[in-house]
Amino acid sequence: MNDSERVQGDPGPLEAILRIALGFQASKVLFSAVRFGLFTELAEKPLTAEELRVRLGLHPRSARDFFDALVALGLLEREDGPDGRYANTPSAARYLDRARDTYLGRALEMYDNRLYGFWGSLADGLRTGEPQNEIKDGGELFGTLYKDPERLACFQQAMTGLTMRSADALAEKVDWSAHRTVADIGCAEGAMLSHLLHRHPHLRGTGFDLEAVRGNFERHRERCGPADRLSFAAGNFFHDPLPRADVLVLGHILHDWDLPTKRMLLRKAYEALPEGGLVVIHESFIDDDRRRNLVGLLGSLNMLIETPGGFDCTAADCRGWLAEAGFRESRTQHLAGAESMVVGRK
Repeated sequence: MNDSERVQGDPGPLEAILRIALGFQASKVLFSAVRFGLFTELAEKPLTAEELRVRLGLHPRSARDFFDALVALGLLEREDGPDGRYANTPSAARYLDRARDTYLGRALEMYDNRLYGFWGSLADGLRTGEPQNEIKDGGELFGTLYKDPERLACFQQAMTGLTMRSADALAEKVDWSAHRTVADIGCAEGAMLSHLLHRHPHLRGTGFDLEAVRGNFERHRERCGPADRLSFAAGNFFHDPLPRADVLVLGHILHDWDLPTKRMLLRKAYEALPEGGLVVIHESFIDDDRRRNLVGLLGSLNMLIETPGGFDCTAADCRGWLAEAGFRESRTQHLAGAESMVVGRK
């Protein structure tokens, strides 16, 4: 079998390379479908290619190719026959319908609108060690973000979509029965806290973030609750002590910062906890052998693109820093997908 035949047939070395090289095409197909609201349209009922094309306002030239590419990507199902109707696959129905609480589209929009372009300068970042986002032009990522209410709301919704994939596992794999209070450091909308408190009615929760976050947090709290057990505390974890609670949760926080800042945050967590209290750190940790968790490794490269000093770490690295901060024991446990947690006990 020659290489041209193999590309169209059984997977082989050439196809594997081309799939990586042309991965941007699949990304843009997905991003475009999310932008058009395609999966939300199909959540109402299955549609023929022509019905779906008209609803989305697409030109007839390539609409069918677009829809069938989504079938090949495993995001749509299609009935047999020339007028077979299209429907969402179960995963698309759960994560790509704007009406669902599990909607991941805000994160995908952020990838499309921000990261897609910035990653075009990855080679420059690798040569210089410098960020390749707004910082290149004298801006500041988080400062700019938190001054723009619309962008901040989109960012928080994106963080909700990314964080909630581990919510069920986090609610189950920590022994919450031994604790009464929990604080989420860098809480965004507070969706993770809300989920934990609904699953464990004995808990009371505090969301800790910058004052600019309060409005979106309060709106989410009123919409999703439980309002009587959930509160917001404004603060800056660089300058202020962390709130006192039996359990402190840091989700997708450590990877934003350089090593001295990581160590500082873990020391602050130790100081804020009572004896026997827990710090729960959940991220896409790189596997300890640095061979398998591609999501974690690419996430660390993304920190090069986005931050002056941030990087993703292995769970073993994190546990070492916890020990340096004074935590007497720690453990690692898988949550969901590429996500794991490191739990340290004071």
